[in-house]
This record gives sequence, C-alpha cells and structure tokens, in this order.
Amino acid sequence: MSVTLRPRPTVPGSRIVSYGAARGDLDVPNDDLVGPIDSSDEWIRQRTGIISRTRASAGRTVGDLALEASREALETAGLSGTDIDIVIVSTVSFPYATPSLATWLGAQIGNPDVVAYDIGAACAGFCYGIGQADALIRSGNATTVLVVGAEKLSDFISPTDRSISFLLGDGAGAAIVTASETPLVGPTIWGSNGENWDTIRMTGSLTDFRDGTSPWPTMEQDGRTVFRWAVWHTADIVRKALDEAGLTVDDIDVFVPHQANMRIVDELAKQLKLPDSVVIARDIAHTGNTSAASIPLATHRLLAEGLAKSGDVCVQIGFGAGLVYAGQVVVLP
Repeated sequence: MSVTLRPRPTVPGSRIVSYGAARGDLDVPNDDLVGPIDSSDEWIRQRTGIISRTRASAGRTVGDLALEASREALETAGLSGTDIDIVIVSTVSFPYATPSLATWLGAQIGNPDVVAYDIGAACAGFCYGIGQADALIRSGNATTVLVVGAEKLSDFISPTDRSISFLLGDGAGAAIVTASETPLVGPTIWGSNGENWDTIRMTGSLTDFRDGTSPWPTMEQDGRTVFRWAVWHTADIVRKALDEAGLTVDDIDVFVPHQANMRIVDELAKQLKLPDSVVIARDIAHTGNTSAASIPLATHRLLAEGLAKSGDVCVQIGFGAGLVYAGQVVVLP
C-alpha cells in the first residue's frame, strides 16, 4: 500500500528578534595571568589584542550565565518561557555529560516540557544553533526558538598553559529566532575539517582522569596551525554565505567573527576587503575568547553601544575545535 504523509506547513523564513548577554562577574587583566606563563601584558596584547577578560566566580555556573542571558532575550522580545518551542544550547564546558544544559534551562525559564538539546560545536556553536533554528522554523517544526551559547571555560584552564589559557573567558549570549514572512536569516554555510580535529583539544579524557592516568583535563591548542587555518579558510566561508544570501561585501553593515584573536579579526577584514563603513566586532579586547558565547556577546555589545542598529546586515562566522565552522548573514533586530 502506498501512502502520502501530510507535511507541516512551511514558512518562508526566520528572523532574530532579540539578544541577551551575561558576562563573568570578575574582570581579569593580563597582569593577573602572566606569572605562571612567564609572559607579560605587552606580549598578550601584541599576540591577541586582549587587555582583560571576564570570568565567572566559583559559585557562578555556566547554567547561571545561560539563564541570565536567556531571561534578557525573552524580556527584550516581550516573550515568556512558554512561548519558546525549542531550546538549543551550544556549550563545551557544561560539566555533565548528561542530562543536557538545555533541558535544565527550559525548566528554569518556565517551560519544562520544551524540546531541548545541547550541541557541541565549540566556537562555531552559536552559528550552528542559528542555522538549526532557521531550518526548524522554515520546516514548520517550530515558530520560536531560543539559541544560547554558554561557556565557563575557566573550569578547564591550566594557569601554566601558554597556548590558549590566557585567551579564555566566561559568558553566555542568547538569541530568540522566530518565523518571518521575509527571510532575515540567510543560508548557513557550515562544515568541518576533521583531519585537524585535535588542533584544539583537551589534555586528556575524563576516563583517563578517572583512572588516575591523567590530571584534570584542560584546554590546549596548536596556535600557529589554528591561526593559519582561520585566516586562509574563514574568508571563503564568509564569501559563500554572502553569495548564498544574494549579497556582496558592499552590502555588509556589521561583521561579527568569532572573537578568537584580534589579529585573526583584523586579518579577516583585510582578506575580505571590507569597506571602511563596516562596523567590526572587537569584543575580545575586554571579554576574551568565550567560544560559543563570543558571537552573541559581541553582537549584543554593538547593539547596546549603538555601534550597530536595527535593520543592519550582519555577517557572523564561527570557527573552532574540530575544526568546525559555520556562518550566515542575519539582519539585526
């Protein structure tokens, strides 16, 4: 017997209607970190552009950060937790393998029955989440999605590591994506380079730690490899995202790359030949690299400070451990 199943009604597109942000409550300047890595404030500034980074105090969890950012996004949008159909949280620093942070977050915003799941796409995770939210909405499987990038990376830092520890900060950024008759989230360009999956890595596994064969796992990276890959490959992803959205570099108002390193941000702007009129996010200078949280945090700051405005065309691109990448064009709320 042959049957035809009835699909859900689809919609033309989606849009981001609000952002929320939560940064660590501690400001950690370079001078507080240079001793164990035998370095200096000048060295860190020259190599990364970071002056200080925000980190969360011992009693403040990655869940606390995610909840604070989500509540602001809901309030700004004029919504309640029960209006959310799906919660997507990107994180690599939630200290439980299961259950997910997203299910906990759904309950905390007053919607314990919501569809909820985590994704582990590291620094590309927020853009992965936006891509999934857009697809879920256009397919008719949701009308309103909460996307959160949340990290407490300070739980996975070795003070003596010279490869990545001084880069990292804590924070969470949230965005609410809703159905739209006019597509205001462009196609997502995403993928991975699995041949370099361990270029950004943990120093050991949790089972090694359990068995006593490795200390508590912390983060490390091959900095030069990551820098070269980000500079030479990310610009092409941005160009593809613009092309898929039917735009060119001249249409960009705002550029928000993952806040990995100021030198990478500046080199990408150069590679793309961005017009001088484009506002470029440089939140890393005082927030640090917050992995999945960095893009929404940087966007939130630009909007809050009036450097970006409603209706601006924004290109966002994330890249990180895996090596994973994702980017899309969005119109700012």
